[in-house]
Amino acid sequence: METIKAHGKFHAAHRQLDYDGKCAYVHGHTWRGTFVVRAERFPRLEKLDMSLDFGALKGIFKFLDHKMLIAARDATFLNADLFEPEGVVVMPGENPSVENVAAYCLDRAVEVLEGLFPGRGIEYHIEVVIQETDNNFFLAERRVEI
Repeated sequence: METIKAHGKFHAAHRQLDYDGKCAYVHGHTWRGTFVVRAERFPRLEKLDMSLDFGALKGIFKFLDHKMLIAARDATFLNADLFEPEGVVVMPGENPSVENVAAYCLDRAVEVLEGLFPGRGIEYHIEVVIQETDNNFFLAERRVEI
């Protein structure tokens, strides 16, 4: 079994719609993330003889840096007259919770692997840990065959 780990961080804001408490208001975090990708044996990029550039995974976190993370139902931040669309990222689900940020990152990691090694029949075990605050983490994992 081979394993790749990539760490990154990003600064991003969000709010929880319909939340009864301070998280209903726009606030930001220094989020930290870790990808762990496992395969029996990773395919190698031919001329480089390497399996995956760590930057391809860390780039997912980098894309979220200095963005507003929202739900698709957040009409305020979807209004291009008020907010630049390039600064807004729509998360899956009803709110941009840490759970849904993790789901977003997992989806992007699958896209990275599909783009690098399509149709190889490799089974990957991908997990992502998203740290929202010093003491709060969420881990999500997925098995995919690509």
